[in-house]
Amino acid sequence: MAIIYGPVASWRLGRSLGIDLLNTRKKACSFNCVYCQLGETDQFIVEPREFVSLEQLTSEIELLNPIKADYATFSGMGEPTLASNLGEAIEFARSNLDLPIAVLTNSALMFREDVRQRLVHADTVVAKLDVPNGELLATVNRPAPGLHFDQLKDGLRLFRGKYKGKLALQIMFIEANKDYALEIAALARQISPDEVQIDTPLRPCAVRPLPPKSIAEIKQKFTNFENVVTVYEARKYKVLPLDLAETLRRRPKL
Repeated sequence: MAIIYGPVASWRLGRSLGIDLLNTRKKACSFNCVYCQLGETDQFIVEPREFVSLEQLTSEIELLNPIKADYATFSGMGEPTLASNLGEAIEFARSNLDLPIAVLTNSALMFREDVRQRLVHADTVVAKLDVPNGELLATVNRPAPGLHFDQLKDGLRLFRGKYKGKLALQIMFIEANKDYALEIAALARQISPDEVQIDTPLRPCAVRPLPPKSIAEIKQKFTNFENVVTVYEARKYKVLPLDLAETLRRRPKL
């Protein structure tokens, strides 16, 4: 399958050229989030390794025609920080695509120094923070055995202390965590992100999205942040995000 896909429409990043350093037929992730549009995590992966070589990435980028996009975004069939060559791939993509680089991460492995060192190469990191405690983490994000809430929380704090780029916290609200917005906001203040992104799953998945009224009420709990965006507000001005799962399924086989 192709490593590069899109561009796809992203309510957070505009036109996003996707880069999938995992390039697997099944999801490769350290979480099994109840709202994931890629479906269930068949097998957890928690140790970073090389899935796609830089030589493979180079060959695809060299074949690209000029593409109009706002970002090149490392995402795809799971958690991009599982790629042990993520840092080098970011630098190569930036140099050859002439685009700012974003990484979408579930934050689970940020407690590891090697993962944080790879992520600092990105211009923008969109990091997941859906819950304020371990009990809800087990309900909403369903992490791999051995991964704990304190690791996620401490990893985000450590990363924020060193990272000079734009850190956005993406919070996916569903029925299970909607009543914990104040607690999540308090935790987010400790991390001090540049932006808070309030989301609800509008793409096909196993849980229902919250209605616009609920998301507007949740946003009021984040009034102490300078930059807060919500998915429903973004939809007024941008194209509805494409179904990423379908986009990935339609990638050409190489």
